Amino acid sequence: MTSTTTEQPFLLTKRRIWIIFSALIAGMLLASLDQTIVSTAMPTIVGQLGGVEHQVWIVTSYLLATTIVMPIYGKFGDVLGRRHLFLIAIGLFTAASVGAAFAGDFWSFVAFRAMQGLGAGGLMILSQAIIADIVPASERGKYLGPLGGIFGLSAVAGPLLGGYFVDHLTWRWAFYINIPIGIAAFIIALVALKLPSKKATKPIDILGVLSLSVATTCLIFFTDFGGDTAYGWDAPETWMWGAGLVVAAGLFVFVESRAVDPIIPLSFFRNPVFVTATAIGLMIGLAMFAAIGFIPTFLQMASGTSAAVSGLLMLPMMVGLMGTSITSGLLITKTGRYRAYPIAGTLITGAAIVLMAGMTAETPIWMICVFLFVFGAGLGLIMQVVVLVVQNAVPASDIGSATSTNNYFREVGAALGTAVFGTLFTTRLSENLTSVFLDAGASTDQAAEATATIDPQVLDQLPEQLRDGIVTAYADALAPVFWYVLPFIGVAFLLSLFLKQIPLSDVAGLVARGEAVGGEEAERLEAAQRGSHPHREDGPSAPTWSGTSPDGSGDQTPADSPTR
Repeated sequence: MTSTTTEQPFLLTKRRIWIIFSALIAGMLLASLDQTIVSTAMPTIVGQLGGVEHQVWIVTSYLLATTIVMPIYGKFGDVLGRRHLFLIAIGLFTAASVGAAFAGDFWSFVAFRAMQGLGAGGLMILSQAIIADIVPASERGKYLGPLGGIFGLSAVAGPLLGGYFVDHLTWRWAFYINIPIGIAAFIIALVALKLPSKKATKPIDILGVLSLSVATTCLIFFTDFGGDTAYGWDAPETWMWGAGLVVAAGLFVFVESRAVDPIIPLSFFRNPVFVTATAIGLMIGLAMFAAIGFIPTFLQMASGTSAAVSGLLMLPMMVGLMGTSITSGLLITKTGRYRAYPIAGTLITGAAIVLMAGMTAETPIWMICVFLFVFGAGLGLIMQVVVLVVQNAVPASDIGSATSTNNYFREVGAALGTAVFGTLFTTRLSENLTSVFLDAGASTDQAAEATATIDPQVLDQLPEQLRDGIVTAYADALAPVFWYVLPFIGVAFLLSLFLKQIPLSDVAGLVARGEAVGGEEAERLEAAQRGSHPHREDGPSAPTWSGTSPDGSGDQTPADSPTR
């Protein structure tokens, strides 16, 4: 007597979607919090570990590692499934946080920050890709909005926590705190994140991974060496990195054009909607992290606020970003139209950059808060909208790769922005501080040592005249850097004018690929398995997501809805 077993379909009921969403929120919070928690603690960290002149590497190492692994997580998620990768990313991030918390010197700290970035890249990409797997594009705005809002929450919670730890405990608590959060996020994901597993059917694009990683690394080092006073743009070392970038980028394009399953399909760059949205993200990345990374330092050293207060003063930016991110997501879900939001967002962000470029040591705190609110409101209209646009413009089977490629170029912008504008800031700052200490009667060696070890606590103990000189040095070093950011916002605005409006898909990625059942059908099957009647949700029922479109684009219509 033989028996047959039928594999139960994976059901995407509303209850399961919200349980999975809770795991994604936890992972996104973990990754985004650590991008900002160091900002208020940075002056103290570099002062105690002796790395003021190299402080840009605390941010750059994290962003560089995050940027390199994003396409890897995106493609491997498409090929192998995203659940195990998500758990690996959480585990790697948490382990690196332990190392950073106990780091005894500056460069080991930088190394652990890079390890954190290797985990954070997966958390950010996989959270956004999993949402595209389980929620159709026409409904996705209301989910991507809160995920984008997590960045806003982290923009204030990170600096605030970092400042509190510096003022009342030790900067190492900025990393201790990741350990319980990481463990909790891992447990939530382990229990709640149930997704279909996959097996690779095509060879992994190892050469593509390697050549892309080398190209990204060469790009960042090229900009860092070029902006560093120890090397400069005419140094042979700088142009060795530039030559490496050209060679690695050319090799990457060559490899991808011949790969069976490329890590970044070159067909993406023949899609005008994808190209425009991704280019907007690149420009915004340049501006966003240049501001978030160094504004708290400006507030502490130029405006005289404590680390905790400088974190609290980022609250207006969080309010602006969360407000517009969530509101735009809800409006896109309601209307199905997205094109106006990046246009408005780039205009508002540009206005905020102009305002911040005029900051001085005498600028009132309340005015800086207004500038930050405007800046956050502009970013909230752009960040998650371009992710939604990119996901909607590619086939369902490429959602992970498209999401990671979009984020990759945004992080390239962030790394470039942090490296170039951070180098401009620290170069001007070192020159200004050295002049201040020399004018105060210090020797050249004493001035160099004082410049490398200055932090807010040391600043408070200095004579008033010397303290005023240092405050002015910080203000004069940072504010003018924003003028260099403005042209990139202008390019983003021009690109947003050419962003094409296309219909939003009514089918989630897993359903489009035939890996799950969604909508009312999922509710009925779950009820049948329980032997009960389907639970009726308040309001209109979700559509029954069905089949794949003939062209494989994933742009399908609900089975119970009229064709668009």
